[in-house]
Amino acid sequence: MIKVVTDSTCDLPPEMLEELGIAIVPLVVRIGDEEFLETDLSRDEFWAKVEAARSQGLFPQTSQPSLGAFEGVFARLVDEGHEVVCVTVTSKHSGTFNTARAAAQRFGRAVVGVFDSWSCSLGLGFMVMAAAHAARQGANLIEVLALLGEMRERTEIFLVMDTIEYLKMGGRANAIIPILSRVMQFLQVKPIIRFIEGEIKLIGQARTFPAALKRVEQLMKEFQPFERLAVAHTRRPVDAQAWADRLGESMAFQGQIPVAEIGPTLSCHAGPRLMAGLMVRREE
Repeated sequence: MIKVVTDSTCDLPPEMLEELGIAIVPLVVRIGDEEFLETDLSRDEFWAKVEAARSQGLFPQTSQPSLGAFEGVFARLVDEGHEVVCVTVTSKHSGTFNTARAAAQRFGRAVVGVFDSWSCSLGLGFMVMAAAHAARQGANLIEVLALLGEMRERTEIFLVMDTIEYLKMGGRANAIIPILSRVMQFLQVKPIIRFIEGEIKLIGQARTFPAALKRVEQLMKEFQPFERLAVAHTRRPVDAQAWADRLGESMAFQGQIPVAEIGPTLSCHAGPRLMAGLMVRREE
């Protein structure tokens, strides 16, 4: 049977990971002189440490899992008699995919397949869930990878940032930072960002955060109908739930809309008060 591996940026709840038998390889978070595996920090603990670090002028940093971390998980599952599909956060802003692919070479493509989601948070999480369900239904390695490739084309992420300071200091989006800096500094607006082939791109702006969310909602409607819909946020649980309720009503979406607070690694770059709409378009 195929086992699914992913990294800790997928933002899936622990109970779901356990239920589906999904293995997690955690990224590393550094705050001041301290270093943590992402899975060892709760959201509240992370932000408390960030607040203390910011009072000293420090920003949190991240690093990808080590080669040995992926090799260890792959080896354990292969030794148990499984084939492995590993789905990672977008390679356009993290080296995690390349590290996982290098680790997989020890086992061969017929045993361990590594897939670049071009996504993050629940966009990645939805793909991981789909892969795990397909594996349970008897899909082989090639079939699961093909499913992921098709699903990647139907996955969209739009987000509104309240600050770009964390993104700037994180050094993961240098290509877009000059544009964002000009937009936010001189126009005093909130940027609207879309993931395009795994890379964040500025696609618009609005004078206020609510106006930016309304614009995102209009953009999202262009991709209806949806197979899945979700909202992710940093430190805005009430606003995020209210927006999820509004999206469900305005788009007549009948399914559940999960609301997730983004984990420490992505929060190191997103900063506080971010909101994101994530969707998977229904197959035609």
